[in-house]
Amino acid sequence: MKIINLGTAEGLPPVDWTAIVDKLSAGSAPPPDALNARTTWLSTLNEDGSPHVTAVGAIWLDGTFWFQTGGATRKGRNVARDPRCSVAVSIRDADVVIEGDAVRVVEAAALARIAKAWADNGWPAEPDDSGSGITAPFNAPSQGPPPWNVYRIEPRSATVVLSAEPGGLTRFRF
Repeated sequence: MKIINLGTAEGLPPVDWTAIVDKLSAGSAPPPDALNARTTWLSTLNEDGSPHVTAVGAIWLDGTFWFQTGGATRKGRNVARDPRCSVAVSIRDADVVIEGDAVRVVEAAALARIAKAWADNGWPAEPDDSGSGITAPFNAPSQGPPPWNVYRIEPRSATVVLSAEPGGLTRFRF
């Protein structure tokens, strides 16, 4: 991993990536009274190259973000055409952006594991009968009907901004 301290000119130390991963793994959230306390944002590229940004029910597991969407949604069409994307989330004392490629997950064991992770976090997802996606009793109406495709972000880089002392702004390249 290459660490680039973007806060050097301000005398800020580099961010400790291990501490950030620990917070992501623990489901760390900003204080309950913070704005956008649990919103995770996915950015994809439209066909004309313009950005498409939308809130998603992404989950952090195994050192990366996973998200699901219907194949006919804009984000689904975008990542099928161009897998480059980013996920942004606020955690306690930091804002994190992961950039990488969305890779569709179709392996039955991986789908079962991620569906269980979502279920353990309150969304009762499970693999669908075809074994190529997931289903649940409910989802955002904009996702279209199940089954929904599952994607794993293969990270290329992360940028972290610390909002607590001592502060910091660091880019990590994987």
